[in-house]
Amino acid sequence: MVILAIVAVAGLSAVGYVASIAASAPPLDSLKARDPGGFSVVLDRDGNRLGVIQANDLRKAIPADQIPQSLKDATIAIEDSRFYEHEGVDYTGIVRAAFKNLEAGANVQGGSTITMQLVRTMYGDDADTFERKIREAKLAEELEDEHSKEWILTEYLNTVPFGTYGGQTALGVWAAAKTYFNTGPSNLTLAQSALLAGLPQAPSTYSPIRSGEAAIARRNQVLDAMAREGSISEAEAATAKAEGLGLNMSEYFQARKEDYFFDYVKDELLESFPKRVVKRGGLRVYTTIDIEKQEAARDAIAQRLAGVGPSSAVVTIDPDNGEILTMASSSDYSVSKFNLAAQGRRQPGSSFKTMALMAALRRGVDPDSTYYTSMPLDFVDPTYGPIETKTYDSTYDGSINLRSATVASDNSVYMQLALDLGPDNVAETAQDLGIQTKLDGYPAETLGGLTIGVSPLEMASAYATIAGGGVYNKPVAITKIKQYDGEVLQGDDLPKRLRPLRERRFEDGVTAKATEILEDNVTGGTGTAAQTGCPTAGKTGTTDENSDGWFVGFTTELSSAVWVGFPDSQVRMDTEYYGGPVVGGSFPAEIWGDYTQAVMGDSCESFPEPKNPMTFTPFYGEYATGGTSSSTYDYDTTDDYNTADPYYVPPVTATETVAPETTTAPVEPGTDTEPTAPDPGTDTGGADVYDPDLYESQPDG
Repeated sequence: MVILAIVAVAGLSAVGYVASIAASAPPLDSLKARDPGGFSVVLDRDGNRLGVIQANDLRKAIPADQIPQSLKDATIAIEDSRFYEHEGVDYTGIVRAAFKNLEAGANVQGGSTITMQLVRTMYGDDADTFERKIREAKLAEELEDEHSKEWILTEYLNTVPFGTYGGQTALGVWAAAKTYFNTGPSNLTLAQSALLAGLPQAPSTYSPIRSGEAAIARRNQVLDAMAREGSISEAEAATAKAEGLGLNMSEYFQARKEDYFFDYVKDELLESFPKRVVKRGGLRVYTTIDIEKQEAARDAIAQRLAGVGPSSAVVTIDPDNGEILTMASSSDYSVSKFNLAAQGRRQPGSSFKTMALMAALRRGVDPDSTYYTSMPLDFVDPTYGPIETKTYDSTYDGSINLRSATVASDNSVYMQLALDLGPDNVAETAQDLGIQTKLDGYPAETLGGLTIGVSPLEMASAYATIAGGGVYNKPVAITKIKQYDGEVLQGDDLPKRLRPLRERRFEDGVTAKATEILEDNVTGGTGTAAQTGCPTAGKTGTTDENSDGWFVGFTTELSSAVWVGFPDSQVRMDTEYYGGPVVGGSFPAEIWGDYTQAVMGDSCESFPEPKNPMTFTPFYGEYATGGTSSSTYDYDTTDDYNTADPYYVPPVTATETVAPETTTAPVEPGTDTEPTAPDPGTDTGGADVYDPDLYESQPDG
C-alpha cells in the first residue's frame, strides 16, 4: 500500500519501476546506523569541566525523561501531527502535501514523517530524489516495527540539527538548549520549546541569531499548531507569543579553563585516537591537573615577578605515579599559545649537574671520600677537544669532595667528574631519570650546556625519579577515558601512548644518597631560598649571561621545576632581581619555596630510609683523588657494586615493574655554605651577585 500511495500521488504509471526501487532498499537489519557522535569534554582531577574539545558538530544524547513534554508536543505538532497514528509513513500527509505543492507550483510542504527523517539521518543520504523517498518509506515502516514511538521521537530529538553558532552546529535538543538559552532541556519554557521545534525544517531561515523576526513568526506558527492539536490552550499560546526571543547565547562550548594544559591533553588524545573520535567521539576525559595547585603556582609567580619583566613556568609531578599535578605559567594564552611548561626547551644550567651526580652514585662513587681539585680548567681533551671551565670570581677551593662540590655548585669539579664518568654515561643516566630531549654526550651537558635544551616538564620528571626512590614513572596527564558507549579505558586499557609506565631504574640507596646531598644544598647551599620548613631537596641552575634561571626540587610527595626567563629570546637578566642578576637561587628558588609551602598542606615528613643502602667502590678516575670510602655504610664484598673495574656501571633493571610503594633517603643536612642571592630589597647597585652556577662551558648556539 505504501508504494501504491506514493505512485498515486506522484502520478506515476510505472508501478513496476517504483516497486523495483523499493525492492532495492536493503533490509533494515543489514544496515549500520550512522554514529552521530557527541562532543568530547575534558575534566580536572576532581571531575570538574575544563572545557569541550572543539568540533563542527556539538551533540550530547539524553534520555526521553530529560526532554520536556512541551518540546515533544511542539515537534509533533509542527513536523508530524499524525505521528502516533501512522506506522512510519503518513499517506494522508503525503497526499495533503502533494496537493499543496501542486497548488503553489512549488515544494512548500514535505510529506516526510519524523520516522522517515530519522531514517534519513541514521541510514540514508540528503539527495532530494524520488528514489530516496521510496527507500525511506520502506525503511521507516521497518523501523516502526522494531522500535517504539517514544524511542523514535527521542532519537530524532537527539540527532536533528537546530542551527549553527560560531561555526558549530547544535545537534539534538541538549546542545540546542545550551547554545541558545544556556540551560538544560528540562528547564525550557513553552515559548523556548516552540522556538526550538520550529528550527529543524530550515535552521538558517529561522535562525534566532540572524533572523529574529522570522524566528518569532516560526515560533508562533508552532504555538498555533500546538493549540490546534490540543496540546496547549489558546490562552497558553497567546501568553507564549507575547514573549520575546529570550536568547541567552552560551559560551559553554567555547569556554575553557587551564588553556595550556587543555591543549596538552588534546594533543595527547589526537596522537592516540583518530581525529573524529577525539572531536565527535563523546569522550569524557579525566585528567590529573589540580586546579588549586595551578592557582597557587600562578600566585607564587605573580608575587615575585609582577611588573618585573621575565616570565615563569611551573610543573609539578607526583613521584608515586607520574601524574602531572601542575602545568602553569605566567603567559597570556590570548597572546601566545606556546606552552612554556611543556614545550619550552631552555638550557638547564647547574640543575643538570644532578644527572652527573646520579651517574656517579649509580657507579658506586663515594661522594664523601672522592675528591677533585677545584681549579681553572684550560686544556685539550683527546676525545672532546678544548675544555675551558672557571668559577665566577676565579677563586677555587682546592681539594674538595663531591658532596661539597655539589653544594658549592663547583663547575670545575663537575667538568672533571663528567670526563671521568664519560659524558655518554651522564647522558644515559639523564635519560634513565626521565629526560626525553636528545642528548649528545658532550662534557658541557653536565654543566647544562645542551644543544636543544629541556622543558620544565622533563626536569620535574627527572627529579621525580629521585624522589620516587629510583622508580621512573612516565608523566601522565590522563588517568581515565569514558567512551560514548560507556566503556571505561584505564591503565593498560588506554592507548599505548597514554598508558602509565612504571619502572625501577635506580637502586633506592643511590637515590637516597642523592637526596641527602640535594637536601644539603637547600639547607646550606645555593638553594636556601627554596626552604619550606620541611625536608626539601633540590638544585639551582643559571645559564651564561643570566638568560635562564631554574630551581628543581622535591619533597616526599611533590617534584617541581620552576623556570624563569624571557620566552621569546635569550635576554640577559642582569638587574631584574632588585637591581642584581636573576640566578637560580633568587626568583626561581623563591617561587618554588612559596608555591611548595602553599600546596604541601600538613605533610612535613622526612625522606624515608632506603631499603637497600648503597655500598661504595673505589673510584680511580683520571682527575679524581682518594676514592676510598669513609662512609659508615657496610661494604658487601659480594655485591655487584664492588668490582675492580673503576668504570663498572651497576646493572639497571629497566624493565622491572614495581609496586606503588617507593622509598627515598634519610635526612642528613650538610654544613657547607656559599654566598647566595641578596635579600629582597638589598641595594646591590646593579653589581653582579656571586652564583657558582654562572659561566658554565656551553656549546655555541
